[in-house]
Amino acid sequence: MITQPATRGADSELVNASWTDPEAFAVLFDRYSAMLYRYVSKRLGPEPAEDLVGETFLVAFSRRKSYDLAYPDARPWLFGILTKLISRHHRKEAARYRALLRAPVDHDVESPADRLAAGVTAQAARPRLAGALAALPAKDRDVLLLIAWGDLTYEEVAQALGIPIGTVRSRLNRGRRKVRAALGDTNPMLEEE
Repeated sequence: MITQPATRGADSELVNASWTDPEAFAVLFDRYSAMLYRYVSKRLGPEPAEDLVGETFLVAFSRRKSYDLAYPDARPWLFGILTKLISRHHRKEAARYRALLRAPVDHDVESPADRLAAGVTAQAARPRLAGALAALPAKDRDVLLLIAWGDLTYEEVAQALGIPIGTVRSRLNRGRRKVRAALGDTNPMLEEE
């Protein structure tokens, strides 16, 4: 049985507790599975997301004794595992972006009037954005999407991917430049007619 302090404690405490009480690891699943699902769903679509999130937690559980307890937050560790699993599906991810590139733009946006113009503009840019993401090298795309969709900090991305923070910065800069260039050096969310 998990005690209340363990459910509110740092992730490292939960990982440590799971060595003797495997049920403690379930709290990490409850904390982060939805976040990981949203991230992988954006990258690969909803179909493989549930399986990859489940596989992420299986891998994490099997490797929990090698977790560095000096890191109180397990998110970068979990995102690192997930990113490695996604890399196995990189062909599917690139195919998804190519499909979005070919998909017709849906101009029927049902939202409040104040968001309509921004939504239509963003929808129109979707094929170009998908093409730009598909064209990025996987390492640059991983960094860009972990920051943009995973909401990780530079330090957390470095930890997740096992790379120096300077490499995170250079990959992010390169990825942003390429995406910006593919969008005509504009931000479609800020454009006005």
